[in-house]
Amino acid sequence: MTERKKISFKERYETGQTPWEIDRVDSNLVIMLTEAGIKPCKTLDIGCGTGNNSIWLAEQGFEVTGCDASKLAIDKAMEKSNQAGTECAFFEADFLKEKSNTPLYSLLIDRGCFHCFDETSERQQFIDNCFSMLKDGGLWISIIGNADEKRQEQGPPQMSAAEIATLIEPHFEIIIIESGLFDSNLDNAPRAWLCLFRKRS
Repeated sequence: MTERKKISFKERYETGQTPWEIDRVDSNLVIMLTEAGIKPCKTLDIGCGTGNNSIWLAEQGFEVTGCDASKLAIDKAMEKSNQAGTECAFFEADFLKEKSNTPLYSLLIDRGCFHCFDETSERQQFIDNCFSMLKDGGLWISIIGNADEKRQEQGPPQMSAAEIATLIEPHFEIIIIESGLFDSNLDNAPRAWLCLFRKRS
């Protein structure tokens, strides 16, 4: 795996270096929810940023909680939610430390959060936390940088389909790993894996 500087999301939000913030719902999320026929349910938006996806989900009838490591992002998400008139719950948290003993959610959303962890132990902790927070049969939508794309410029962290499958399979059934773009509305967007996993009983 190529070495890269560890991302500090708190510093990124403080300096405004947040290229993943598109100020609207992610088009992949809309497509995946629609095609999979996922109905409104209790949902956790992991690494929610300034709340674009959380707010859209709430507008569709989902009961949404968003978490992010950046207080600035959470404050902005709360402001946006208030302006939109949606009832989202937001809290500042390091997801790797947020293990739950009670499965609370039927759906997890992760747009570019899981792939930010380099260490196998961190990735495993992320997966374990997802497993512990989901009810049996619960779903996890994850959008992950695609290592099949060779880039000269900087972009989102990348993983191979084999890496994803090896890590995910013990705890989750893989329903979809599909190659796509991080933003299907932009032809030059970085490539991504569009993933849907189901928690094994």
